[in-house]
Amino acid sequence: MLQTLDWDSIMKDLGLHDDSVPPFKLNPHVCPSDAFPPPPPLQHHHQHQHQHQHHLHLEQPGHFLPHDFALSDAYPNPLDSCADSPAGWNGLGPDFFDELIQAADCFDSSELQLAQMILARLNQRLRSPAGKPLQRAAFYFKEAFQSLLLLHSGSNRAPARLSSWPDIVQTIRAYKAFSGNSPISMFTHFTAIQALYESLDGSMLFHVVDFDIGFGGQYASFMKEIADRADSCKLQPPIVRITAVVPEEFAIETKLIRDNLSQYAHELKLRFDVEFVLFRAFEMLSFKSIRFVEGESLAVHLSPAILHRLGSARNVASFLGDVRRLNPSIVVFVDTEPWADAAGPASFKRSFLGCFEHYATMFESVEAATGGGDWARKIEAYLLRPRIAAAVEAAARRAAPPWREAFHGAGMRPVRLSQFADYQAECLLGKVQVRGFHVAKRQAELVLFWHDRALVATSAWRF
Repeated sequence: MLQTLDWDSIMKDLGLHDDSVPPFKLNPHVCPSDAFPPPPPLQHHHQHQHQHQHHLHLEQPGHFLPHDFALSDAYPNPLDSCADSPAGWNGLGPDFFDELIQAADCFDSSELQLAQMILARLNQRLRSPAGKPLQRAAFYFKEAFQSLLLLHSGSNRAPARLSSWPDIVQTIRAYKAFSGNSPISMFTHFTAIQALYESLDGSMLFHVVDFDIGFGGQYASFMKEIADRADSCKLQPPIVRITAVVPEEFAIETKLIRDNLSQYAHELKLRFDVEFVLFRAFEMLSFKSIRFVEGESLAVHLSPAILHRLGSARNVASFLGDVRRLNPSIVVFVDTEPWADAAGPASFKRSFLGCFEHYATMFESVEAATGGGDWARKIEAYLLRPRIAAAVEAAARRAAPPWREAFHGAGMRPVRLSQFADYQAECLLGKVQVRGFHVAKRQAELVLFWHDRALVATSAWRF
């Protein structure tokens, strides 16, 4: 079936072909004699406007919304009053949230039948993902919690099935709307890609091992900048290799990624190769499942997903030890779970509430960015719902150590992201113009906030 799919026509029908155009520029074109230079320092304010014109090419968000849609006022955080939360909220908030807390308590005390009864009662009031963002988030958390209880009651996990084509179409459309209206996705991708690009350091053979590739569109910017730099400097561009470690059900997506990135590299006349390794094979063989080439410069892209997949502290330590032996030039970590690294005793309830707080904030930011309506619901259903299910299941395992603790234990040290990345992040928010988002530095991380809540943070590390 895969061979009969005309991806080019499909992407045109979906209006996705403009994804191959990079949404931002990386570093300015400077022709070094033997290596790529570090990014330039920030210029003074009177110089910013010209630099913005030259470097920033963000995609216009108007494909999905009318130009005059109203931006919501700043949302008060709905969970600030909950005393049981890790942030020390005062009060219990809505009744349905109170019942989720009770069910989480029951899970911690192994009273699974009582937890099921509480959630069954909650079904009467949370029948569908309707209402305000907090209520819609509660529905998906209730749903994820019920699936978790089924697993813990002895039910066999359903085997992973291939993504269906209709689901992939809807997911891509939701992703397109999300990227076009909210800065979250673009911030996540460009900060990671900028760090990877800066680690090239003149290498003529560059290999990225990516444990969270998504649909891979972020690499279009990476390849475009490499090709443009080589062309302007009259140099041979480096060979770019990407190895993505992906879940078993990702077969159709891998063909989509391979075909589109390979076609784009061909148009750029860039020597390019992308390979895919299934998680199951990686779990058995570790980095022996990945093909490495002598003399290549290596970078690794991580997110919390691989740490959850590894499970135990021992497995995470072994994994990071293997990464260290590879001697990568950079390890880029995109923290999509900023609640999970907080200090304090681990429990399912603590992780569950932190996760709920985070996604309630995400739902609010999506509501503000899209103006609500169908696109907000599709983003929640096709993008955020699977992440919630995975996060709730990970909260129940509570096996992997906080990632920062694991990194330091493996001998990793943070590397500050460049001023150019910081500047580009500010330009991104200025382009999107949704009130409530802001960027700040936190130690060596670059963090995107919705009001006072961290949404995602990018950091770079070396051994």
